[in-house]
Amino acid sequence: MNKEKIWLSSPHMGGNEIKYINEAFDANWIAPLGPNVNGFESDIQNYLDGDNSKGIEVAALSSGTAALHLALVLLGVERGDEVICQSMTFAASANPIAYLGATPVFVDSESDTLNICPEQLEIAIKDRIARSRKPKAIIGVHLYGMPYKIDEINKVAKKYDIPVVEDSAEALGSRYKGKNCGTFAEYSILSFNGNKIITTSGGGALVTKDVAKKQKAVFLATQARDNAPHYQHSEIGYNYRLSNISAGIGRGQMEVLDAHVEARREMFEFYVNLFQEIDGVKVFKEPNEDFYSNHWLTVIEVDEKLTGGIDREDLRNFLEAENIESRPLWKPMHMQPIFKDCPFYGTGIAENMFEKGLCLPSGSNLTDEDRDRIERAILDCLKK
Repeated sequence: MNKEKIWLSSPHMGGNEIKYINEAFDANWIAPLGPNVNGFESDIQNYLDGDNSKGIEVAALSSGTAALHLALVLLGVERGDEVICQSMTFAASANPIAYLGATPVFVDSESDTLNICPEQLEIAIKDRIARSRKPKAIIGVHLYGMPYKIDEINKVAKKYDIPVVEDSAEALGSRYKGKNCGTFAEYSILSFNGNKIITTSGGGALVTKDVAKKQKAVFLATQARDNAPHYQHSEIGYNYRLSNISAGIGRGQMEVLDAHVEARREMFEFYVNLFQEIDGVKVFKEPNEDFYSNHWLTVIEVDEKLTGGIDREDLRNFLEAENIESRPLWKPMHMQPIFKDCPFYGTGIAENMFEKGLCLPSGSNLTDEDRDRIERAILDCLKK
């Protein structure tokens, strides 16, 4: 009998999404604007900043990639500029740099969080300045929901007067020193893709602390139409606004966000307990109490020297044969064919983690039966 697929991270509906969708249909708001869009933006604002929500502005967009692209546009990145980007990340963190004709400068990870290394970041900045190529921005990523070393990165950025774009695509619900990720930079971005902690099927958001910057983002995201009775355009615009239907899904998802975070963190604890007596498998966790990860995906490192010769690929292939999805960590951007000629600063940490790291099923909708199957498969593989 074929076993049902256990996915790495599948969509998980809460139940009230259909209520907001039906309201949009009933009112004929089938457009990239409407009550759900406004409501979804307010929901995110309130979640990120609580009672101080007036300090946060949110523009709901068609994707996290669109949000990152607009952030770079608003920061004035142009053809010929350079932008520093964390190397270990999904390609969507780097692609918008190329959209603008700029060059990505990739920086290695540090071993505590697997995120952008403050030391290598400063080395990269000093070298680019020495070459008269001062970077226009820094993109830091909260990888798999784990906050990057925010204080250290912001300290370096401030020292050289370079703005940070906070890529929180994977980190809604994560916190650093009690403050929500997505609120630490001039511009931050969120993603609501189908595999994220909550989803609108496809969507994202740009977060800023200035209402004028939000208004400018919305202007650019709606084809940059000038205020005129006819269609007039003085700037290049984009079709990046989120639809009222998708925003309705998002409103329902926001109602269960905290529950989804708790469920992901419970999956992480499941893996911590599973591997605590197993040699050669390390579960990546928060380095100290300043960090609070939503554990969007649980990450392990497999050391074949300690597992009796079983490496990452052995475990991944064994799980795949059991119809259980797992996946290697993001292949670092400086190793990607499309970016192979871009500058890179590092010591090989990201490369090593790509070789040894594995993301395990972490969805908020996994059942006890799913966990039993995962546990049996992992133990069977390591015993062999």
